[in-house]
Amino acid sequence: MKKVYILLLLATCSMSFAQRTATISTDNVVQTMEGFGGSDAWRTQFVGKWPEQKKNAIADLLFSKEIDAQGNPKGIGLSIWRFNLGAGSVEQGENSKVSDEWRRSECFLNADGTYDFSKQEGQRWFLQAAKKRGVEKFLIFTNSPPVHMTNNGLSFASQKNKLNLKDGAIPKFADFLVQSIQGLEKKEGIKFDYVSPINEPQWEWMPKHGDTNSQEGTPATNQEIYDLTKSLSEKLKANKMNTEIVIAEAAQIDYLYENVNKENRDNQIDYFFGKTKTNVLKFSNVKNVILGHSYFTTWPVEKQVLSRKLIAANIKQNPGLKYWQSEYCILENPGENEIPGGSGGGRDLGMQTALFVARLIHNDIAVANAASWQWWTSITRVDYKDGLIYLDDGKSNGGTEPNYVRNDGEFHDSKLLWALGNYSLFVRPGMLRVDVPNQNELDAANDVMLTAYKDVQNKKLIVVAVNCGKSAQKYKFDLSKGALKNNEVTPYITSETSNLKRSAIQKIDNIEIPARSIVTFVGELKN
Repeated sequence: MKKVYILLLLATCSMSFAQRTATISTDNVVQTMEGFGGSDAWRTQFVGKWPEQKKNAIADLLFSKEIDAQGNPKGIGLSIWRFNLGAGSVEQGENSKVSDEWRRSECFLNADGTYDFSKQEGQRWFLQAAKKRGVEKFLIFTNSPPVHMTNNGLSFASQKNKLNLKDGAIPKFADFLVQSIQGLEKKEGIKFDYVSPINEPQWEWMPKHGDTNSQEGTPATNQEIYDLTKSLSEKLKANKMNTEIVIAEAAQIDYLYENVNKENRDNQIDYFFGKTKTNVLKFSNVKNVILGHSYFTTWPVEKQVLSRKLIAANIKQNPGLKYWQSEYCILENPGENEIPGGSGGGRDLGMQTALFVARLIHNDIAVANAASWQWWTSITRVDYKDGLIYLDDGKSNGGTEPNYVRNDGEFHDSKLLWALGNYSLFVRPGMLRVDVPNQNELDAANDVMLTAYKDVQNKKLIVVAVNCGKSAQKYKFDLSKGALKNNEVTPYITSETSNLKRSAIQKIDNIEIPARSIVTFVGELKN
């Protein structure tokens, strides 16, 4: 008989000492999960050329699903890897007017129309590292069309509310996407499951200081996204490719479900997937999912919960439509009581930031029904809360000078990395989220948050608990009688003193969640 496991995630910020009972309705499936991911932008272009031992150790932390002799995970087993398809600001150098050299990107397309797939070397190294370590899904995304195709010859915009692309060049841009996917597949043996052609179209991506901008980027109207999706779909179909188009990488999730500024860049759920002439599902290769970013909607907690209730309600109006939270790092200013420094500025390798993000992961999944959750930049070299792994020279907390850790340096894992691992390593693509009834979302956000998952094929049940409080919590998991083998689970703990470390087996009627910790419990179901 096959082994049965279940998977459950839980977050608590309470100080109660009495044992609580959590009911898990394992037969009531809520949704199918599609994986957890991170982006290679932008640091892998340099880190991918670091000494072999160091870059392999970094890749292990991000991608490995291995368990050591003591039963402890080697890494967080990301199941989705986002590849940044560059626009060519590197080749332009200072003339690119992208002020930060580490935020420029090479482009496979040359000015003469030929392709060179030896470019983006560091990023391609990480593609291979991800593949070797068993990453299941690959997504390719752009911030800007190639500079040879843009209106202003730059990788960021000069005009508000307009795609930075020459008139009539949408088919050329779509062809660039297709040829880049084909070229990488041929050279690297990597199949891209998803292509995301436009990123954060609501931002202007125009010069902020003089005539420079800090990175590649372009705005786009809904109509322009629609036209590009149509053209890209036609070219994918003509080439008999099964890569799926995913849109719209909204800069904030409210752009997905309401009219924000009357610029034809909002109400994107209805525009692209509603009962409209611009519904993109009539095109081939379009995945029935809409992508949004959790920036600036996470604080205060009341706003975090409400906005996610709204997106869930709007998604439900469109049968079959899914939602992915496809990019986040801390840009808000929640204050010193929530995270060190009170904002995204100043790196934090500790638990406070990890707990802040764990709450968000829970609410994006449990309240907004996100089927996938993806972090922004997996590796960072700056003194900011934007990375899972942090780089420095061993003398400072980060730097922005062009040669700072360019060829070598020190690297550090963070509690945030391992907190994400409490989800990513255990909640694999295809697992089913099941109901945890009788929860009040707002009360739970400041107390105990629970999501539960099961792996039908391998019969796994997993429970992940995030305890933000200063006291340990005791729980009883209420499952149907005899559901779990031996009524026991194995905990994996992330805390100030532990990085996703395996601990002693616990009985489900006597669960303990340490203070200020994130715990994933893994059990076997009988049936």
